[in-house]
Amino acid sequence: MPAQKSPKTSEPALSVASVAVMVSDRERARRWYTEKLGLEVLADREHWLTVGRPDHGGRIHLCLGAELGDGFPLEPGNTGILLVVPGDLRETYERLKARGVTFGHPPVEHPWGWDAEVKDPDGNLLLLMSEA
Repeated sequence: MPAQKSPKTSEPALSVASVAVMVSDRERARRWYTEKLGLEVLADREHWLTVGRPDHGGRIHLCLGAELGDGFPLEPGNTGILLVVPGDLRETYERLKARGVTFGHPPVEHPWGWDAEVKDPDGNLLLLMSEA
């Protein structure tokens, strides 16, 4: 089947399936992202494990680095992933903190809204931002 073309150009109509986060232990990551952050498993097909919210777009692919070859490095630090938090981010911060979530930084107010940074078990940082 030929690739669909974008209505604005002759390029294939691409879409983002997910953003990969490198993890050292897929089951530990699954538990953390679902039990601590409250995301849901959206796909679980051996290597392809994604979490997110049904009908809300973005997905995070929990990618086991060991499956990509010997010595494949984890990439702890800023993932660039932004998770939007409905309601008061400070309340979400307190709830997540009570669940044992580690934060890179607590809620901070900016001219454009609040954000906080969570750290997964492998040191991946995800930004929580209050819904505009």
